[in-house]
Amino acid sequence: MFKRARITAKSASWRSTFARRVLTAFLAVGLLSAVAAAVEAGDPLLAYGARIVGDDARTRIVIDFDREPRFSVHYIANPERIVIDLPATAFGFPAKDLAARGLFKDIRYGKMDEESARIVLTTAGPVKLALAKVQADEAGKGHRLVLDAEMIDKQAFAELVKTQSWSDRTEAAETTSAIPAPEKAAPGDFVIAVDAGHGGIDTGAIGVDTKTEEKQVTLAFAKALTDRLNKEPGIKAFLTREDDEFLSLSQRVLIARQNHAGLFISLHADTLKQKDIRGATVYTISDKASDKLAADLAERENLSDQIAGKETVAEPPEVADILLDLTRRETQAFSISLAESVLNSFKDQVGTINNPHRHAGFRVLQAPDVPSILLELGFLSNAEDEKLLLDETWRGKIVGLLTDAVKRYRAAVMANGG
Repeated sequence: MFKRARITAKSASWRSTFARRVLTAFLAVGLLSAVAAAVEAGDPLLAYGARIVGDDARTRIVIDFDREPRFSVHYIANPERIVIDLPATAFGFPAKDLAARGLFKDIRYGKMDEESARIVLTTAGPVKLALAKVQADEAGKGHRLVLDAEMIDKQAFAELVKTQSWSDRTEAAETTSAIPAPEKAAPGDFVIAVDAGHGGIDTGAIGVDTKTEEKQVTLAFAKALTDRLNKEPGIKAFLTREDDEFLSLSQRVLIARQNHAGLFISLHADTLKQKDIRGATVYTISDKASDKLAADLAERENLSDQIAGKETVAEPPEVADILLDLTRRETQAFSISLAESVLNSFKDQVGTINNPHRHAGFRVLQAPDVPSILLELGFLSNAEDEKLLLDETWRGKIVGLLTDAVKRYRAAVMANGG
């Protein structure tokens, strides 16, 4: 009896083990089928895990993917960065798992467009990847990308930058073919470009309480404003970006100009070190900042391309001066008029900071022939502002006031023969 029981138990154990193995095999086949289907359907890669170890001499990054990723590596100077380009990728690991350390002082990752994603590693000095390869996961859970970084001297880094092959090194490739065309405006329509600040790999500011990303706030406001403006007869508004996609600053300007916009409104919701400062601010362009707060903000906003691993192609100083002079002479007065119209709408309705009309050298406002403003809706660094920025009712109120401001501006321009 005892012997039979032992045999039965062993048999049961064997059956259980066999069943688990069969189930595992079926699951593995199912996983492979799912991955194959995802590849065939063009679904994005899933980066489901990440870790970083090392010190200021050598640092390793490992990122786990559901399937084998194609990738390319490039180096950018001033400041030194390593750019990892990937196909469309969903990043599903907690941000803390890839917090900067060792040789890296900042790590960003996210969507660039519908077909690509990017990881940007800003380094503490000249660094190269001694190892960059994809390995199959031993447990059959996909593949991992392994990046081993080590210190090098400035000359060696400069040589890496100089000798690398990168077909889209400059923004010259950002042609009108990539520019979304809005619904065709009727003759005489007043065309407005509504620009949702940040996007894709460039998350912008982060909320103090909810950790909401600025790029989400600005897109929600931009969509609501565009919808509201398009209900007005004689007005045609369009979005510079319609989803969570990165656009360079020059692309935003180009989109407005190529679509013959008569206005450009860029929406933002930044953070400040001073948590008690709150309220809206309207900025126009100037070669000299009105104050330190404006100068600091413009400097941060102008780093958007750098955050995304874009090379900044410096124009000759005389060209930059000419462009800015054109902006000042042809559109600055109109931009200031729009700013004043917005603030008149906000008066006694929306809180603003002290001296709410400020100016600085924002690159996104540099279209020489499109009156442009940058509107800080509020500050995600202030808890009260953050609540309002996420409140749909308050969003509707702001959108209504902005629409009134645009209508008054348009009426004034038309009255003056514009």
